[in-house]
Amino acid sequence: MKRWGLLTLLLGSLLSGSVARAGTIFVVNSTAGTIGEYDTSGATVNASLITGLNNPGSLTLSGSNLFVANGGNTIGEYTTAGGTVNAALITGLNNVHQVSSFGSDIFVANGNPTNTIGEYTTAGATVNSALISGVDVAHGAASNGSDIFVLNNGSGSLGSGSISEYNTSGGLVNGALITGLSTPEEIVIIGSDIFVTNFGLGTAATGTVGEYTTSGTTVNASLISGLDGPGGIATDGTYLFITNGFGGTISEYTTSGVLVNAALVSGLSAPDGITVFGTATPEPGCFGLLTVAALGAFGFSRRKLAFRS
Repeated sequence: MKRWGLLTLLLGSLLSGSVARAGTIFVVNSTAGTIGEYDTSGATVNASLITGLNNPGSLTLSGSNLFVANGGNTIGEYTTAGGTVNAALITGLNNVHQVSSFGSDIFVANGNPTNTIGEYTTAGATVNSALISGVDVAHGAASNGSDIFVLNNGSGSLGSGSISEYNTSGGLVNGALITGLSTPEEIVIIGSDIFVTNFGLGTAATGTVGEYTTSGTTVNASLISGLDGPGGIATDGTYLFITNGFGGTISEYTTSGVLVNAALVSGLSAPDGITVFGTATPEPGCFGLLTVAALGAFGFSRRKLAFRS
């Protein structure tokens, strides 16, 4: 009886929208100031799940809550049902380019002029606001639990971008783990592989996604090409979901780079940050989370067309 009661409660919560369903995509509409919700088949759940944001960019998911970079200097916390937990959970930031989560920690990439990676708890407490400093135009950070991989946008010119590796205490492991990136915008780690979006020339259909190992080996520097202003990238463990800021779409590929749907979701407003809750086909009784951060808090139109620093 207790087991059925728990199952009924869980199903009721899922159906009522109090928690996200497995296989749910959340995406930022930068110019509209909203976050939309879709399932991984591309169907609209709620195109305006969260509204009233100020040029939002980066987005990550931890537990059942969303953490959103808003206005470049604030991170707000919201439930996956769209409720506000704390619109100013973390403040005093500077030109935030990426927010990512691992466990109970949030890593924040602050761009020019500070160029630091800060660490905070998901409760908003400061662990170290400058855990890593001296980054070459900080554009992102993601952790696999033992190391932190940091995106250096460099001068913003083609081939000047790189990924550096640090330990979780902020100590430098390899300052040039991966080099030759073209205006890198987003990083996601799947097991021992790193996938990174390259904005390219800043014109339509010149963006790419490269694949590398966490030891720095190139798997395929142009695993995916022809993207239309790529920024955010997320995964459900099997597929990659990429925002195309110019095209207003989300594209879907396999982790091997095979195109599934070039416009899985369309009609978006300068889409940027993206994250995925769970998997499209979860195992019975399994509702795990797999979260990935996306980039930039100043919005697509302002930061990417100018190759912002």
